[in-house]
Amino acid sequence: MAIKIAMIGAGSIGFTRRLMRDILSVPELADTTFAFTDISESNLNMVTQLCQRDIDGSGVPARLISTLDRRKAIADSDYVISMIRQGGLEAFQLDIDIPLKYGVDQCVGDTLCAGGIMYGQRTIPVMLDFCKDIREVAKPGALFLNYSNPMAMNTWACNKYGGVKTIGLCHGVQGAHWQITNCVERWAKQQGMLAEHEKLHRRDVHVIAAGLNHQTWFIHVEWNGINMLPYLLELFESHPEYSRTEKVRIDVLRRFGYFSTESNGHLSEYLPWYRKRTDEIMQWIDLSSWINGETGGYLRVCTEGRNWFETDFPNWLKEPPLDLSTYKRSEEHSSYIIEGLETGRTYRGHFNVVNQGHITNLPDGCVVEIPGYVDRTGIHMPVVGALPLACAATCAASVRVQEMSVEAAVHGDVTLLKQAMLHDPLVGAVCNPEEVWQMTDEMLAAQAQWLPQYAAEIPQARARLEQAEKNGTRVKLTVTEGAARLHTKTVEEMAADRAAAAANAAAADKAQMTKA
Repeated sequence: MAIKIAMIGAGSIGFTRRLMRDILSVPELADTTFAFTDISESNLNMVTQLCQRDIDGSGVPARLISTLDRRKAIADSDYVISMIRQGGLEAFQLDIDIPLKYGVDQCVGDTLCAGGIMYGQRTIPVMLDFCKDIREVAKPGALFLNYSNPMAMNTWACNKYGGVKTIGLCHGVQGAHWQITNCVERWAKQQGMLAEHEKLHRRDVHVIAAGLNHQTWFIHVEWNGINMLPYLLELFESHPEYSRTEKVRIDVLRRFGYFSTESNGHLSEYLPWYRKRTDEIMQWIDLSSWINGETGGYLRVCTEGRNWFETDFPNWLKEPPLDLSTYKRSEEHSSYIIEGLETGRTYRGHFNVVNQGHITNLPDGCVVEIPGYVDRTGIHMPVVGALPLACAATCAASVRVQEMSVEAAVHGDVTLLKQAMLHDPLVGAVCNPEEVWQMTDEMLAAQAQWLPQYAAEIPQARARLEQAEKNGTRVKLTVTEGAARLHTKTVEEMAADRAAAAANAAAADKAQMTKA
């Protein structure tokens, strides 16, 4: 099955190498042509060298093309995968640091909240350029698989304005599914229903998760014919680790009756209740891992990972290349989707798709994350029905923020962008309207180089900021590092634990929440 897969943003060491290895582990896909492209020549070259060693070492007939010419990479592709971070770590730093001055304390800032909204403004125009290339030079019907955040916004824009069928992929459901499985396993052993030496795989615990990406809810959990939903609160509250690390998710479970797929840190910044008062944030988070709520935690680990990779790269070239006989395939969806479509082997997962009556109490046209299955006949997404009302209410608020953000990004509409910020649950809980207006102007001005659609508006934003400064009407800012910000390690500091530094740099899932 000689197919071609284009990978955009291939300088991303964690995703690129992992996804390529996953695909090569499917025997029928061993002769795939991979086309890597990126805007960073140095990053692309480093990842290409590692991946070419993997291909050579594995003995498979796969072929690798590496080019800065995106259209050349996409030309004649059957599949296109996006894993870009538009603006890189420089823009990401602004997504975290500017809102902090206005009291908005984010853990991740890549999906909702001020950081996620601005990330969408940078990314959506570029994603639409990708779609144009796919329409014009990829094979007819080429499938666009998107890993780039903000997941729902990007996937929404590509389907509505890009004219390309786009599926959004995330590993949040798998990670949370493993947590539930761990809880069920402990409970089953306590009940004498499972021997101490026995282990459950997440396949043994049947779930249905539905909602929005990073705001998806487990509305069905069953093990051994038992409905486990009524037991989840007790099981998480009594868990020796999760009771400490998942305080936000447990509190939401207590009040909603349903467990969220997303991590403690992510969920805390999508809701208006847990990060709005600086002196209360530490009550809800845990600093044993960044994903539990650390201020700017994802920015820190991404910065450390990138710095380590660039410094330690010569040593990576000395490591053994891919050995397919021992390689353990990851749980990332893309290789399984491609395998299903190409071989007919059925795969079931949770994917981000356009809502067309799949969740009946969320608006059609938005992007929902729901279970689906793949085989040779295509990607099939069953109807879920209505979400529980509290879950639907939370998602409905986020959907409208996403919708305004998408439209603002596509049309360069500053007013709509500010209204999206104003309606964001956490921003709205922390900031008054004038603070939102000024914060948005400041973010526009600071990120001008990545916002071509706002070229005519940004000089006016700068003028408003200058005039407010002159008139003494600027809103009061806070000088803060946030409630729970940790030091970003230098390369020398990371060298004290080289294995951990390398694992972070190579990880596609930097939360290390999934389990092989």
